[in-house]
Amino acid sequence: MEMVPNEENQFVPKEGVFWSCRQSLFDEIKRISQIQNAAEEPRVLCIIQDITSAKAINERRTLNLPASTTLSKLYEDVAHKAGYVKATFDLAWGNTPDMAPLDHSSEMSLSDSGFEPGGKKNFLQLTDKDGEQPQITSDESGTADSSGLDDSSHERLIGPLPRDGTAGCSGDYSSPSYSYSSILNKSETGYVGLVNQAMTCYLNSLLQTLFMTPEFRNALYNWEFEEIEEDRVTSIPHQLQRLFVLLQTSKKRAIETTDVTRSFGWDSSEAWQQHDVQELCRVMFDALEQKWKQTEQADLINQLYQGKLKDYVRCLECGYESWRIDTYLDIPLVIRPFGASQAYGSVEEALQAFIQPETLDGPNQYFCERCKKKCDARKGLRFLHFPYLLTLQLKRFDFDYTTMHRIKLNDRMTFPEELDMSPFIDVEDEKSPQTESCTDSGAENEGSCHSDQMSNDFSTDDCVDEGICLDSTGSTERVLKPKSFPTFELFSVMVHSGSAAGGHYYACIKSFTDGQWYSFNDQHVSKITQEDIRKTYGGSSGSRGYYSSAFASSTNAYMLIYRLKDASRNAKYFAAEEFPEHIKSLVLKEKESEEQEKRQREIERNTCKIKLFCMHPVKMMMESKLEVHKDKTLKDATEMAYKMMELEGVASLDCCRLVKYDEFHEYLERSYEGEEDTPMGLLLGGIKSSYMFDLLLETRKPEQVFQPYKPGEVMVKVHVVDLKSETIATPVSVRAYLNQTINEFKQLIAQATGLSAETMRVVLERCYNDLRLLYVPNKTLKAEGFFRSNKIFVESSESTDHRVAFTESLMWKLLDRHGNTIRLLVLLPEQSPGTLPNRTLCQKVGGDSDVLFDGSKGNRKSVEAILEESTEKFKNLSLQQQGSSTSDSQKSSDASDFEHIESPTQEADSNSSPCVAADNRELENRIRATAGGGSSASSDPENHFAGEERSDSEVNNDRSTSSVDSDILSSSHSSDTLCNADSGPIQLANGLDSHSITSSRRSKAHEGKKETWDTAEEDSGTDSEYDDNGKSKAEAQYLYFRAEPCSQDDSSSAAQKCLVVHVDKRITLAAFKLNLEPYVGVPSTQYKVFRVYANNQEFESVRLNETLSSFSDDNKITIRLGRALKKGEYRVKVYQLLVNETEPCKFLVDTVFAKGMTVRQSKEELLPQLKEHCKLDLSIDNVRLRKKTWKNPGTVFLDYHVYEEDISISSNWEVFLEVLNEPEKMKSMSQLAVLTRRWSPTTMKLGPFQEVILESSSVEELKEKLSEMSNIPLENLEFAKGRGTFPCDISVLEIHQDLDWNPKVSTLNVWPLYICDDGAVVFYRDSTEEPMELSDEERSALMKRESSRLLKTGHRVSYSPRKEKALKIYLDGGPAKDPGQD
Repeated sequence: MEMVPNEENQFVPKEGVFWSCRQSLFDEIKRISQIQNAAEEPRVLCIIQDITSAKAINERRTLNLPASTTLSKLYEDVAHKAGYVKATFDLAWGNTPDMAPLDHSSEMSLSDSGFEPGGKKNFLQLTDKDGEQPQITSDESGTADSSGLDDSSHERLIGPLPRDGTAGCSGDYSSPSYSYSSILNKSETGYVGLVNQAMTCYLNSLLQTLFMTPEFRNALYNWEFEEIEEDRVTSIPHQLQRLFVLLQTSKKRAIETTDVTRSFGWDSSEAWQQHDVQELCRVMFDALEQKWKQTEQADLINQLYQGKLKDYVRCLECGYESWRIDTYLDIPLVIRPFGASQAYGSVEEALQAFIQPETLDGPNQYFCERCKKKCDARKGLRFLHFPYLLTLQLKRFDFDYTTMHRIKLNDRMTFPEELDMSPFIDVEDEKSPQTESCTDSGAENEGSCHSDQMSNDFSTDDCVDEGICLDSTGSTERVLKPKSFPTFELFSVMVHSGSAAGGHYYACIKSFTDGQWYSFNDQHVSKITQEDIRKTYGGSSGSRGYYSSAFASSTNAYMLIYRLKDASRNAKYFAAEEFPEHIKSLVLKEKESEEQEKRQREIERNTCKIKLFCMHPVKMMMESKLEVHKDKTLKDATEMAYKMMELEGVASLDCCRLVKYDEFHEYLERSYEGEEDTPMGLLLGGIKSSYMFDLLLETRKPEQVFQPYKPGEVMVKVHVVDLKSETIATPVSVRAYLNQTINEFKQLIAQATGLSAETMRVVLERCYNDLRLLYVPNKTLKAEGFFRSNKIFVESSESTDHRVAFTESLMWKLLDRHGNTIRLLVLLPEQSPGTLPNRTLCQKVGGDSDVLFDGSKGNRKSVEAILEESTEKFKNLSLQQQGSSTSDSQKSSDASDFEHIESPTQEADSNSSPCVAADNRELENRIRATAGGGSSASSDPENHFAGEERSDSEVNNDRSTSSVDSDILSSSHSSDTLCNADSGPIQLANGLDSHSITSSRRSKAHEGKKETWDTAEEDSGTDSEYDDNGKSKAEAQYLYFRAEPCSQDDSSSAAQKCLVVHVDKRITLAAFKLNLEPYVGVPSTQYKVFRVYANNQEFESVRLNETLSSFSDDNKITIRLGRALKKGEYRVKVYQLLVNETEPCKFLVDTVFAKGMTVRQSKEELLPQLKEHCKLDLSIDNVRLRKKTWKNPGTVFLDYHVYEEDISISSNWEVFLEVLNEPEKMKSMSQLAVLTRRWSPTTMKLGPFQEVILESSSVEELKEKLSEMSNIPLENLEFAKGRGTFPCDISVLEIHQDLDWNPKVSTLNVWPLYICDDGAVVFYRDSTEEPMELSDEERSALMKRESSRLLKTGHRVSYSPRKEKALKIYLDGGPAKDPGQD
């Protein structure tokens, strides 16, 4: 039989080729058909994030699958894509990680499982299964996309793991050779990581190092906790023991350290404090020693980590040596000597420098006890004994005295894997030190050893004398050798990545079991190589120059731990079977706890958590969170909700049901009839962290029947409108379908409300105040804009209102009013206008002293009585004013618009309720009827308020109010100084008479002239209540206003002085005040309106043309008596400037300035107020006003300056008043007033402020005047501009070097001075004075005084830019709380 090759190059019979090709053709056609079918089918885009390892966490795998793909097939595809064994991982929703994972074996399609087709992204997370890492398929299978990365084929690097959104985390590893080594799974490395609480990487590095130290771990296991002696929670050794047991036995990838830190006495804030790992090591060892007292482990730390060294001084003349023995727990090695340009290249070189002696000569000579004189001597250190575990700290953190900042030295320093310490030990002294004088300090300096010689250059001229050879030629050339060679092997490198300001710690540790190096980087543990260790040397590939550190990698070794190579002492880790009995019990307990946690986590993953509401029959609307297992039925969930909402005894369980609810739209989406036995997981559409809907526990009365709610229905709240009573009823809920017509919908409403469908008008409120009349019978609700929840108004009557246009109808007006009406609480003045003599117009005319609410009788007068009484007084007043002298026509008549207002309730029904208020339409008609009939001459009502309320600075000490009352009426320019017609015009300094500035706007309007101070309303401090024709702006449009007293049940005095006002929020403030006149009892110009906010702060509302649109229901308003601002007037706060006081800014009074007024006029009006309220009797020539910008004094205002012409002024303005010791010297705007202060370095004191008036901006003039004032020779005088806000406080410890003294400029208005305005602060000094020499104690005391002084003045203490929190471990469970400490 003839054989031919087929496609796979296999030989087959020739006649079989045809059938083989035919079968291949059929298979290809079938495959193409499947592809076409799949192309027509909707596809699901899945984006999978692998969060099981650090290597893959930033990768995204994308699958685009047909919607019919089953979940089982999805797992297969993901396993193939990721290279994992299928059943060893879980898939969970990425946006809801708390949800239970997808079912591995489910044959449900993706579309039925909640996946969204059509190009929408479905985010999934690939997670551990049962807390264990996924198994990787073998490389031979070739299923992984990565093709099975092998350790030998890729460069490895240990380092800080990159974090999303963190810049620069991996910047040190941008080169192709700098890539992470394969992050192996826990099952392969066999080690467990530690979770970083926030910034506890330094703690994790040390804990992993201690755990990987066999001698420390075994000794810790041998210690047994005695529960009768202390609490487990606060026992540091016990919590470390638990942690080590979990690190050795847990199946988790990483475990928490919160129990350990809690035993330290730390709270959650400590997790955000990064500390030095060497400091932590010392503090933790101290704490363990304290806890281990009187136990077998009492001397464990010293046995393992403590060494001894000799600190000696030897006389070079007689050989006498004085010495002492010190102990150490670590050896600090200098990276770069002080002042040197090159760093030490290796640990051996740094160790040689550590023991290199220095010569004491010249002024540093040593007094020899034997020679009895000062002699040259040699001072140094000698190692006597090395510890079993040798700790070397590489001092990479230093202080740069040039920049005065902490820096990190990133220079390269190599360290060997095996360190021979024989060259550094003093053999002779170790045997028997023959010395004349010795002192044994014991453990005096335990924990760290610091010596002066560490920062000095070393020499080798006396190496033989010291018994060691510092030459690096080889061990054969050493002069003296110890009998034994103390060789140490490296097993831990704690690495720091970052700068001196902060960074990240991790540890590279060698296992003594297999000799393999691992990187312990928080929760990630990975294998590394010797090449990775060498990359932690630091530095760069170039030569070691001074600036090499700046361009070197910031990731380098910081602490090295070596173990002595001694077979007799080197221990092995305890195996599980070698554990002491108490550790075996602890292991079982922790395993049980871990299993319980796993079960609880599984329950959490299968629990539906959804928001639950209930319209409680007694407690009204209640809200809670329902947590129910997905397998629980709807009936079970209803019973749980019934108990949660405390309905027992209120309603029976049979009268309750759960329905689907939309809280936002207040919409009942559907009910679940017949689904009582359906599992909640299926009913809610799966387990999710958040749902797009809520549940409502609905209740009914026993005789009622639940209405079924079907999907697709819409809820409609129906409000019935009664045109006769002009009322709108509470809503009735009706459910309808969007495809219903308007006619069908009317029939539905008629059944629910009993109204006639034939005459029914239906108005839909689609959004706020958007009213739409539904008049097309056959139009559907959907076409009219109905949604889930809707609000309609219906009216059915025989009235003719439906015949007019809807926007002109009464119904529209009622609905418009209903949508814009707000409810305000108005607090009236504490004292009624009629209770004081000569206080109000009402009493002057009527002589009646009745108050608004008759408290003496205990009965509140009706609103009608109040209106009638108040307006009657105004009528009487108008009759008197009409008969007054015509000479009064020149007087101010701000109240003339209110002369003929009649009682707004004269036509009201006498039987009406006391709570029925005056209708504003009647008031409006009376205003219109009398608008043109008022007299043009009337007395100024302001003159009758001599007994006006006191300033708010006296009535209310809360200075938080932005604009408050003041007793300005007794001395106001408008009533006494400028507007007093009897005294005639006052000649002003600028040649204008007083009436040209602030005369009555009414008389000006009648004369047809424009006032000289009149400007656009937006430029003035407030708005006028009248237009240019003198007509009230409130007449322009009628808007709803109704007032009623507070609740009749409240008999308190506060209730007797408040009104509940229902008002259209489109009303202007002017019209609102006009409507309030009858209740306040005075014209609107004689009281002020303050808005009260939630924190009881009050702000005056002054813009009369603005509406109340910013107000909302139940806002509070306070009415205070006092003249309201006129157009062109501004309320001003006056502060006293006290330049030499601790608090230079002191509030005095509130006053009013007017546009066109001169500074001198304002001072004339201000001084009487200061005398009355502040007891300040001042001369007008010895006070000045100046600009105030926060606390900074600014431009000096000259007497002839005019407000709004020369000086810009605004609402709620603030000015400084400064009392001068002599008459004002500032006469011209070209002059410059500078505040100067002398600094005396010899006494470390600052002198008082003194003002210097300059005629120009010349530096020479400033220096000349300072020299003349201080008697400092001109050539020795130096000055500097103060920084910050007045008074430019600065510490006396900083002022001498921190300020820019003697700038090289000729004028003050250029950089770096920029002194262009009055009020700048200038310090000056005598350059020949030297700063005072301070001892450390004096400097410390002065620093504390300065810190206290600057904190009291609110200025920053800059000589301590970043106060670090000290690292402490509390043995008593926590720090003592200092009540005086923040």
